[in-house]
Amino acid sequence: MTRTGVRVGVDVGSVRVGLAASDPSGLLATPVRTVARDADTAAPDGGADVPADIEEVAAFVADASALEVVVGLPRTLAGDEGPAAVLARQYARRLAVRVAPVPVRLVDERLTTVDAHRSLRESGVAGRRQRAVVDQAAAVLILQAALDAERGSGRPPGELVRPDGRKPRTKDRHR
Repeated sequence: MTRTGVRVGVDVGSVRVGLAASDPSGLLATPVRTVARDADTAAPDGGADVPADIEEVAAFVADASALEVVVGLPRTLAGDEGPAAVLARQYARRLAVRVAPVPVRLVDERLTTVDAHRSLRESGVAGRRQRAVVDQAAAVLILQAALDAERGSGRPPGELVRPDGRKPRTKDRHR
């Protein structure tokens, strides 16, 4: 049985963060907005200062009374984690600290940005206009995949992010 409650999808880019949200029944993901990245966000020091983009995402999570947050984890086609995945994990951890006790989960997002660009192009959105919405479109794809996976398995999707940075227990990892 699928849990009820709004989920928030996050596509972490180096310049922008795309946000999407689900309906309360957890069936459909829709775009919300694009947030400019704060230059401090990339700092892995975990300092006390919370970057503006994480604050904005956290405020949206609170306003939506979100059940959970789903952050895309950009793996390579071979399933490995490169520098972008490291940054996504750091971002997810900082977000998890900020939105606790709302859980944050990482889900595989291979090719979502490529798919988002293709969908926008096919729908007639020009190249320059794509930049403003591609992160939202990618967040929708990430969140929709997570919603579909949960409906199919009956379990929360992906890997639970622990704010303390420790590895999740085996039972907290779902593919």
